[in-house]
Amino acid sequence: MGKIVGRKEQIIDLDNYTKSGRAEFIAVYGRRRIGKTYLIRQYFDNNFAFSTSGIIDGSAQEQMSAFVSSMRDIGYKGKLPKNWLEAFFELRTLLEPLVKKSRKRVVIFIDELPCFETAKSGFLRAFSHFWNSWANWEDKIMLIVCGSATSWMTDNVINNHGGLYNRLTHQIHLREFTLSETYEYFTSLGYGYSKQMVLQIYMTFGGVPYYLGYFRKGESFAKAVDRLFFDDGVLKNEFDQMFAALFRQPLPYIQAMKFLATKKSGISRKEIGEGLKKIDNGHLTKILNDLETCDFVRKFYTIGRNGKMKSSSCFYQLTDFYTIFYFTFHDKTGSTKNYFQKNIGSSVVSAWFGLSFERVVSAHIDKVKKALGIDKIITQHYTWRGEYEGERVQIDLIIDRADGIIDICEIKYSDTEYRLTKEEYFKTIDRIETFKNATGTKKTVHPVLVTVFGTSRGEYSGAIDFKITLDDLM
Repeated sequence: MGKIVGRKEQIIDLDNYTKSGRAEFIAVYGRRRIGKTYLIRQYFDNNFAFSTSGIIDGSAQEQMSAFVSSMRDIGYKGKLPKNWLEAFFELRTLLEPLVKKSRKRVVIFIDELPCFETAKSGFLRAFSHFWNSWANWEDKIMLIVCGSATSWMTDNVINNHGGLYNRLTHQIHLREFTLSETYEYFTSLGYGYSKQMVLQIYMTFGGVPYYLGYFRKGESFAKAVDRLFFDDGVLKNEFDQMFAALFRQPLPYIQAMKFLATKKSGISRKEIGEGLKKIDNGHLTKILNDLETCDFVRKFYTIGRNGKMKSSSCFYQLTDFYTIFYFTFHDKTGSTKNYFQKNIGSSVVSAWFGLSFERVVSAHIDKVKKALGIDKIITQHYTWRGEYEGERVQIDLIIDRADGIIDICEIKYSDTEYRLTKEEYFKTIDRIETFKNATGTKKTVHPVLVTVFGTSRGEYSGAIDFKITLDDLM
């Protein structure tokens, strides 16, 4: 196995699947740039009985040519097959002798699987037949497929109702690195980045390995962001490229994302429907489900006036870090050289830092629970906005616990130790009281303060008992 940073759970899973003693059909899916291909190639040291990759935006003829070229690498000397059924028959003919004599796993790796399924090509039917009629019955075979078109993978492989129905033995949904994995990544390169700089990078581009690979040793955070995004950098146009690769009709998805970006605390399904009247309800449901599967948004339920969760109404919140950064600053690109370095202390950048840090905390809810000593307790987490006697309140993170307690998290981003003033403390207490009165909850409510470096000494530094820092999140 080659060098792999993080991905410990996935490595354990692959170890178990490799040793299972039966035929395995595994789908690895996740958004573009997340490291699916890298994980599989490094884990198996590129030792495949057969491997191929679809061509992004390739024609039907180009897809077939790419597939046959890969077959020639393992000894195929015939003509270009007439169709995909014939192509998979030839592949089976090539692999059968190897399966019979091999004493170890025979791994077949098909990358960018969705690309092969061009209009009326019949690829998916032939692929299903290849697995159902032969590969499924050979205990040594491990068939692994990858795809960045996550919605296609979900609809046509994972939830397939045709020839692949219930045929998948395992699925690996690969997500972005956590904060600790991101820190491990830069440490493995010898970059010497501080935890604060890793946090800032994460708040900007998330834990997407492809994006992290563009950072340089010895470069400041602000300078790197200018180079990569503002000054005609390589990630300036990533948004459009990403959605074009993920979805065959990206425009409705982009429209939904733009609308979600205007509602930082999340928005109800009903409000989304009203705001996007051009998209019918059935199509909107699929769009929201696809965006959730691709880890761009999260769906959650929130507490109602009776103190109970609203099961009838769901909310959606944009959570992808790069996308939030893009919508905040894309109109600033090209406006001035070194924009981010010049505006690092501006109100716009400071507001974005605060919003993004809230997203980081919510994305690491497991670390928050562990720091609070409640990681074994069943919880739900959500944002909340409400009103009581004319007082409007928004709370960015609430942890609703099965043990009769609600933790209300005040999340504060600061480059130094945070100073909890008398005014801020009583604002927190007022928000809690408004929340309790508006919802009618009978649960005990605890305030929790989440900061980067903790609190500085002061009159109110000990007023909130439960505190969480960046070290806890990592």
